[in-house]
Order: sequence, then C-alpha cells, then structure tokens
Amino acid sequence: MNTNTNSRLKLVLFLSLFLKILCFSFGADTISIDDVLSGDSTIVSASRVFEMGFFRPGSAPNYYLGIWYQKDTSRRAVWVANRDKPVSLSSELRISDGNLVLFDESKLPIWSTNVSSSSTNSRSVQAVLLDAGNLVLNDESNPLEPLWQSFDYPSHTWLPGAKLGYNKITNTSQIITSWKNLEDPAPGIYSFQLDQNDNSIVVVWNRSRVSWTSGPWDGQIFSRIPEMKLNYNFIYSFVSNENESYITYDIKNTSTMICNFEMGVLGQINQMNWLPINEWSLFWSLPQQQCEVYDVCGAYGSCKSNEKSLPFCQCLTGYEPKSPRDWELKDYSDGCFRGTKLQCETNSSNGTPDRFLEMADMSTPENKYPVEARSYEECELRCLQNCSCSGVYYDSSGCSMWSGDLVNLRQLEAGESSRRTLYIRLAASEFRKPKRLFGKWKLYVLLFGIIAVAMFTSLIARFICIQRRKKAANKQANRSNMLGNRALRSYGSENHIKDFITFGRFREDEKKGIPVPFVALEKVLAATDNFSEDNKLGQGGFGPVYKGKFLEGQEIAIKRLSSGSGQGLEEFKTEILLIAKLQHRNLVRLLGYCAERNEQILLYEYMPNKSLDRFLFDQNLCVLLNWKIRFNIILGIARGLLYLHHDSRLRIIHRDLKTSNVLLDEEMNPKISDFGLARIFGGKQTQASTNRVVGTYGYMSPEYALDGLFSIKSDVFSFGVVTLEIITGEKNTRFYQSEQSLSLISYAWKLWNDNAAMELMDATLGETCNANEFLRCVTIGLLCVQDDPNDRPTMSNVIVMLGSETGSLPSPKQPAFVVRRSLSSTTSSSKPSSNNGLTDTLNQGR
Repeated sequence: MNTNTNSRLKLVLFLSLFLKILCFSFGADTISIDDVLSGDSTIVSASRVFEMGFFRPGSAPNYYLGIWYQKDTSRRAVWVANRDKPVSLSSELRISDGNLVLFDESKLPIWSTNVSSSSTNSRSVQAVLLDAGNLVLNDESNPLEPLWQSFDYPSHTWLPGAKLGYNKITNTSQIITSWKNLEDPAPGIYSFQLDQNDNSIVVVWNRSRVSWTSGPWDGQIFSRIPEMKLNYNFIYSFVSNENESYITYDIKNTSTMICNFEMGVLGQINQMNWLPINEWSLFWSLPQQQCEVYDVCGAYGSCKSNEKSLPFCQCLTGYEPKSPRDWELKDYSDGCFRGTKLQCETNSSNGTPDRFLEMADMSTPENKYPVEARSYEECELRCLQNCSCSGVYYDSSGCSMWSGDLVNLRQLEAGESSRRTLYIRLAASEFRKPKRLFGKWKLYVLLFGIIAVAMFTSLIARFICIQRRKKAANKQANRSNMLGNRALRSYGSENHIKDFITFGRFREDEKKGIPVPFVALEKVLAATDNFSEDNKLGQGGFGPVYKGKFLEGQEIAIKRLSSGSGQGLEEFKTEILLIAKLQHRNLVRLLGYCAERNEQILLYEYMPNKSLDRFLFDQNLCVLLNWKIRFNIILGIARGLLYLHHDSRLRIIHRDLKTSNVLLDEEMNPKISDFGLARIFGGKQTQASTNRVVGTYGYMSPEYALDGLFSIKSDVFSFGVVTLEIITGEKNTRFYQSEQSLSLISYAWKLWNDNAAMELMDATLGETCNANEFLRCVTIGLLCVQDDPNDRPTMSNVIVMLGSETGSLPSPKQPAFVVRRSLSSTTSSSKPSSNNGLTDTLNQGR
C-alpha cells in the first residue's frame, strides 16, 4: 500500500513539474523561484507583445539573453542583458538570493540584477515581462513596487513608455548605447542621452565627446528634430522636477503600430518601424547624413559625403583597415594603419625621404597647430623634421600641421565651403616611381623607329580587321533579311536613328560596368519569332514590348526602343545601370540587355498579368481586383518607392510612376518598372530642375509640370494619383465629372470635404471593401497630391499611415487642380496640353 501511495505521489509530482515546464516553455510571462529559463524556452508578455529568451546574432556561436518583439521571428533584440559576456545555449536564468541571475554552463554568475535582498523575502521574488517590454523584478506581495526594472538600464533601444533622462538625487542617467558591430551587442562607441545642462538629447562619442545635439525642448519638439512633427501617432512628454528630468513617448495605437528608437552602430539615432510585411524599416536618422557622425570611419579613414559610392568609409591611400572583419560588420572605429613605415620610423638615415600625397576636397582634421613657414615647401620640410607629423595644410593663412592620428576626415562634395587640400605624409615607396629614360640620343632615335614601325603595322592590321567585320556584318544582315525581319529592316532604314545610336557609342568600357549579361540579337530574334505581332504584349513610352521564350524554356519580357519614343541612348543606359543594381520585391528585375546593329533592347522578368492599368480600367477585368488585392498593391508600390527614395542609399527619383508602369506577377504582387527617366540624388541633394519636362501629364506634380522642379516629393504626388485611381477605378486623365468639370483629384477633394468620400469607391468593391482602409487610402492619396511639396508626406510616413489601422491622420490641404475644359485626355508628352489649366477653385478643407 505504501509502495502504491509513493508511486502515485511521484507521478503527481512529475506531472505537475512537467506541466509547469510545458507552460513555461510555451510562454508564461513570469519567472518564479522554481523556474529556470534555458535553451530555446522563452517567456512572453501577457498580451504577447514581447518575448524574452536566448538569441544568437549573426554567425558567431555566442548567445545572449535578450528581449524582442514577439512578432519578429528574426529576434532582433531591443534589450540585452549580458552584452559583453556571451554564453552558450546551456546557460540558465533563474531567481537566486532575491535576484535574477544568469549562470553560464559552469554555473558561474555572468549577469545579475544586483538588488540588495536584505529587505525582501527571496522566496517571493519574481521577474515579470510586461507588455511595454519592461522586465520587472518585484515581490509577489507588492508587485507595484519594482525592485529592479530593465527600463532603468536600457541597452541600445529606447522603447515607448521608457524614460530617457537623469535622476537628480542619485545622479544616474538612462544611456542608450550602440552595439559594437552588427553581430556583437557589446557596448559600442556611440550613445545618446538627455544632457543635464540644457535638457537636449545628445549623441556622445567614446563616452567623452558630444558630437551632436537635438537642441532644446520647445514644449512640443526638440528644436533640431523637425521630424518629430511628422510622427502623427506619437505623444511626447517632457517632465522636469526636483527629483528628475526626463522625456518619454507613447504611441497612440500600440495594437497597430510598432516602432522605437535605437542607437545605430554607425552613430545615428534611428527610428525603426515594423512594417505589415514582417520586417523593420528605417523611418529617419539623426544626424541625417552618415558623414555628419563624428569619427565614423576611425583614424586615417575618410567618409565620403556623396553616399552614392559604397562603402562610404575608405582608408586613405597607403593605409589599410586594422580589422577587415570589423569593417565587414560596419564597425570602422579601429580605423586604418599605415601600410609602410615612414623613413623616420625605420631608424634609417639612408632611405628615401617621405613624400606627401595631395588630397583635394577634404575636411580639416582636428588637432591641427600652426607652424611658421613662408611657403608650402618650407611647411613640408618642417613636417619631415617631426616624426609624429602626419600631414600638413597650407593656404593664405599659413602652415598647419597634424601630429598623431588623423581623425574625423571627410571627402566633401563640390560646393561645400569647408573644402581643403590636405597633404598626407607617406613612405616614398607608396608612390609610383617614374620610368627611367635612356640617356643617349641614339637610343631615342632607335626607340622612335621601333614605335613608328609598330604603329604602321598596327594600322594595317586594324584596316584588315575592319574590312573583315564589314563583310561579316553584311552577311549577318542578309541572313536577317532572309528570315523576314521586316521590323528590323524598316527600323534600320531611319538614318537619324542610325547616326545617333551606333554600336560604337555604347563603348566596351561601359559594357564592363553593367552587372547584367549582354544578350546577342540573334537570341532575341529567335525568342520573339523576329518580333512577331503575335508576341507583342503592348506599347509603352519606350517602345513595343514583346513576350519571348528562350530555347531553355525561360519566359521573358522584351522592350525594344522605338524611334518615336523620345527616349534615346542616355535613357537606355540609365535604365540598364539603375535597375540592374536595384534588388527589391516590388521592383521589376532586369535579366539582360542588347545593344547591337541599331537595336537597343531590355530583357525583363516576365509578368504574366501584365500592367495594373490593364485590370484597373477594364470593365471585365476590374472585378478580379478585390479590395484586399488593391490594398496590397498600394502597399507594395509604397514599399518599392521607399526603397528607391531611401533604403537603396542612392535616393532615386522615378519621375514616371503611373498605373501602366506597375506590373503584376502571377500572385498580383506589384512591381515598379520603366526607369528610363529616373534620376539619382546624392549626398544632401533634395531637389533638382530640368528644362526638359518628361513624363506623363495627370501624374506629374505641379512644380515639375510648370517649373521643371523635381524631388522625392514628385514621386509622392504620382503615388497619390495612382492610389486614387486604384481605389476609384477611374483614370485621372480620363475622369470627367460633368456638373463642375472636375478632375479625379478635385472630385475626391470635394467628396472628402463633404464627408462623402465613400462615394469614390469603385462599384465593384462593394462587397469586399474595408471602409476604414478605404477612407485611410483616400486621405493618404489627398495628402500626397497637396500643392506644396513640403506638405506632402515622405514614403516612410505613407507606409506608417497605411499600417495604422485606427490612428488619426492629418487633414490634407487643398491640392492644385487640373480643371478640364474638354473631354480630351493627355498622354505622355514633353509639353503640357493647352486644354488644362492649374487653378484653385474649391474652399479650404477641414
């Protein structure tokens, strides 16, 4: 009997322990005295917002205890406990002596909350992960009084609800510190905190030097962070009293919007937003330009202000990265070292004296000191007499010299007033030695004779080669004629195209820089059956588009330059070079190109559903676009534009976004195409102008159509028009509202002001439409087509607004309207139609 009782008791204890472990493994929010967190087990906050457990960043075998958003399967941590002490997966986190303690595999304590346990019952202490992402250690008998909380000890992320400030009594501060690199959460050299002197947010370099400041708090925002006004869903609060000063922020709709601020490894404060596609997106960074970050490239590293060229950090000539692996992980703090020692460092008096490398358009390094010298040569000589001298600078104000490491170097752009020419000291062996010339005139004569004979022989060989090429080209042309390539014959007969676009104009050195393959014309002709009309998919501004199929079975879309397109060699090159380097799920992918015998052809991935306008404006096909598909198309276009404007780092302006330039794959996912008119902005450039206005009227912003000014806000305007077309099923250039001769934009504005925006809905959406999403899209569309470019949101704002299900949106201002005086519509042109006029005719909105 006793044996049976003991067996049952053991079974009950085993089952209770098993159930407790099972419950804990599947996401309880509390660690109690008998609980152990180890391996793959985690705890999850009550509403399943945050999760805590062990994660491994990158490819290193190191594990860390961290907190991340439960939705984020990549486990991108927002808080890390053991930042500089990695552990293995067999480590354990548990309550010990009234503290939460992390033990390694050898049972040695690695990290602890370090709370004095004298005043608490260690058996009743527990750790709770709250929905705010705050890990709290408290006593079960008094859970509202935390003994310790992670919000007081942040790592690299400032979460909503957390304080950023300082305690005036304990003289302690909350400091947000970057990771060392992308795979190492150890504290890096950059941090931000609230400054005790003027209550501004400051970025601190190496825990000692303030490198950037937000400016003082003006009651609503920090004076140097105007981006705070763009965060419509944020509520900022600044508190200052006798005990503490701090700033905190909250999000109006935490159920639909996830975002936070982090200290990036490269010294910028980044606002990160969680997108509906389950990935993080950078909303904005401060300082705005990477090269504004102090010493971001380390000693003897130079930061290129023109961020089109990546990586932006490069070692000076004659120097190499101290840690190439760290540079791969975006940690440039160790800088560079001199590849060859200076003469004075070799303790040799017989070597060649050091020389100076001229570097133009540079910023002035720190720690310079003046030296008396009456010329550049004397300035250089003074530097050579001092082994610690790294370089010199000489201008009308005299000679300046640097000793020790050169830090905070920047390669500036043309037009920046602080540009200087520096002279960097290097070993003589780093310079290319001049070729020795023969000393006797007889050898000069002999050399001249040899060169003359070689040139004559080369000319004869070249002449023979050209003749052979001509014969081969004639044979090839005859063969094409025999194949019945009528289009090619008529196309090649136009002399002005032949004169302008020749194979020689597309040079071999240009072809080497193109990252997609060159495809022979013969292969293109075979794939399209000699550009057969049966394979023609449509006609665009570039020219006709054909469906092709290679012998291997791969289907492709082939765009062929038309003589009447108005787009020439430069647009052709632009589209190749741009789109070949862009990789995004919402951009069409370039597979190859052909520039042969007067033909200029682009080969794209084949989109079986063709273009968006084919579905949208067809009475039969439009019913296939239910609301979910249309909303996903809007979101996909927005993601593609965000990548072009920001994430690609090239800041590309498309300039011709319209529904016919949005292609749909087999799953109706949108892909932006036609980059022939695109332009690249670099560095601090935000706007440009042109005398040649190209694009499609009805989608052009007013400042571009009238004044030739374009920026990322020009694309935003086009996106607004496309959004209104998608939700209404009406084409802006074809829309006509007879009562007041209103365009689609003005009609949408009128209904929005009359609180009747639902009347804009495409009739086919009646059963599937989500009213809240529809009204949000109407508002976003009108925000994007506002007259003043500064009033239009960025694409980052647009994506946040699209993902905010219940958040309040700002009210749009009155757009610039195109009032129609006739029913004629305009298409692609380089001049505005005389039938259209820009005017303001309706009352100011709400």
